[in-house]
Amino acid sequence: MDKFKALLITRDEATKAQSVSVATLTATDLMDGDVDVRVEHSTVNYKDGLAITGKLPVVRRFPMIPGVDFAGTVTESRHPDYRPGDKVILNGWGVGEVHYGGYAEMARVKGDWLIALPAGLSTAEAMAIGTAGYTAMLALIALERHGLTPASGSVIATGASGGLGSFAVALLADRGFKVAAATGRSTEADYLKRLGATEIVERAELSTPPRLLGKERWAGAVDAVGGPVLANVIAMMATGGAIAACGNAGGMELNTSVAPFILRGVALLGIESVRAPKAVRDEAWQRLAHDLDRNKLAAMTTTIAFDAVPAAARDIVDGKVRGRLVVEIG
Repeated sequence: MDKFKALLITRDEATKAQSVSVATLTATDLMDGDVDVRVEHSTVNYKDGLAITGKLPVVRRFPMIPGVDFAGTVTESRHPDYRPGDKVILNGWGVGEVHYGGYAEMARVKGDWLIALPAGLSTAEAMAIGTAGYTAMLALIALERHGLTPASGSVIATGASGGLGSFAVALLADRGFKVAAATGRSTEADYLKRLGATEIVERAELSTPPRLLGKERWAGAVDAVGGPVLANVIAMMATGGAIAACGNAGGMELNTSVAPFILRGVALLGIESVRAPKAVRDEAWQRLAHDLDRNKLAAMTTTIAFDAVPAAARDIVDGKVRGRLVVEIG
């Protein structure tokens, strides 16, 4: 492909104001890497929304092609693991932040950042999953390795109407857990119950200043929100409970106490998805390909055109997006 379209973020260095436009680029414009990929699908994550709107300084190099995820077909490779024609996925690794990302018809990246598309998944399905579903699976694996089982008691997923939260509800329910879904959008109750939630918790319940210890309500949690919501969930964990923390949609701060940790043995498990080792990424994606209910995946997915990405970025930051958005790139 001699020329290709790309969404480009530029910044006026005098005013520090950034702008977003569709540009036409060539292969010589791409950054260093040993694998070239014809991008077929991408997605819109909360981080992508922050990058495009400039609400937080996600982008650290200008100009930048945003998009932290993509899936497509290898066209050229100087990496031993990949050949032209291979289907691949990329999540994270600073793509869309310091290295040109997925909102373009072509990408050039390091082969070590890629994984092979699991058998049975299309590139569109992989991007319906994207970083949100991949991170939710990492959270589930961490909770299971901690010893959490359905017999341990009910679990809660916060930010449940969003992409990561939707996957947390679906994946936990499919593993047999009784799942409470916390959301600030009560209108999404039916949607969350279709994904497997047995209880809807209003976000307002978890947004008040937390007590040192609250009533023991849940044996586990996947938290995509942070801030006061996470602090309240920690205070309400049952003895021996565990929380997988993997998001900050409600803030970076965490005002809590040591009480739940030293009096109830609560564990706070941090989930890092951007630079996870290849073996970890492969395990998560193989589990997603094998375990994820495709009907639930379809129920939480909306497909949008390339040109709709800037508007979708604004919507996801404003909390107006339910589930997942797949972007048709080429």
